[in-house]
Amino acid sequence: MRVVQLLPELNEGGVERGVVELNRELVKRGVESIVISAGGKQAAQIDVDGGRHVRFDVVSKNPLTAPLRVLQLQKILKQLQPDILHARSRVPAWLAYLANKNLKIPFVTTVHGFNSVNAYSRVMTYGDRVICVSNAIKDYIQEHYQVPDEKIAVIPRGVDLQLFDPERVDSKFVDELTEKYRLKGRFVVTAIGRITQLKDYETFIRGIVAAREIIPEVCGLIVGGVRQDKQAYFQLLQILVKDLGVEGIVHFVGSQQKIAEIYALSNIVVTCSRKPESFGRTAAEALAMNVPVIATRHGGVVDIVKDGVSGVLIAVEDVAGIVAGIYKYRNLEVGDLRETVVNNFSLQQMVNRTLSLYLDLTCGDITDANFRSKF
Repeated sequence: MRVVQLLPELNEGGVERGVVELNRELVKRGVESIVISAGGKQAAQIDVDGGRHVRFDVVSKNPLTAPLRVLQLQKILKQLQPDILHARSRVPAWLAYLANKNLKIPFVTTVHGFNSVNAYSRVMTYGDRVICVSNAIKDYIQEHYQVPDEKIAVIPRGVDLQLFDPERVDSKFVDELTEKYRLKGRFVVTAIGRITQLKDYETFIRGIVAAREIIPEVCGLIVGGVRQDKQAYFQLLQILVKDLGVEGIVHFVGSQQKIAEIYALSNIVVTCSRKPESFGRTAAEALAMNVPVIATRHGGVVDIVKDGVSGVLIAVEDVAGIVAGIYKYRNLEVGDLRETVVNNFSLQQMVNRTLSLYLDLTCGDITDANFRSKF
């Protein structure tokens, strides 16, 4: 089987990470994996993992160049002769959909987010099968585009259980970070994600300040990079931390590569996004590391965090809810939270279900029992 995935670029982000992981896992299972994008930091990883990266402009929204790019992409697809065409974003989906008109390659789309509702976004429902990364996304596209149930597959993003394994953390890194930010003896509350208004780090910071009134050993970590266009917001957060007198308590630790180790040194993880997120990867990764989660009650995270069992679900901008969650888990011994991820949100399950969908769309020689038994 030969699979072509298309996405705009291969830089940072959940979609990019998912494509890289699926490429690697497909290759392990003997599938020929090709990724088409305009390039980026992770493009080389596709080839390193045994796939093939084809650089092509599937990122530009310029309608004047679109017809030529459709023809060029059609030529590329004729040469590649894929069994499956899988688009991960709107521009690649439009180009692939139009290039595929005469080729008639089985076409899959994945809806990764709550895109604006319009004709431009509707292309994400044009796949022969439409993958939704959560039930919240499924409900959203069915409400706005009336997509039938039989066309949709809910396949959550998968957590790499080897990477996020409490037994395999780099203890030296954990010790170094603990010493650098003086975390020993602290109850560490962590928020992970790029510095952006949507993450509502103001509420997180205020939650840490309020929690310290009843639990003085509480401290906060904000883990995430800052894009150039978010520098002003970042400065406002720094000013807020200073004004509230918690400069040595709430720490901005920047972008980190060893995220599993960040979870390992955390007692609880908070994700208090203002708007619903399509899946909630941070919540799933935290649970895989046996760390409970406080999360806003909307979006895909509702599929992941069970209120009162693996964490606490709160309202948007709910400082009191964050405090109550921290208080609850301050002296509560958590059970095996990892089991939820193993059973429902593992990378292995994501790959197997995606492959099963590919096989259902392809014909005869690819759906024979011998091939299917490999998966």
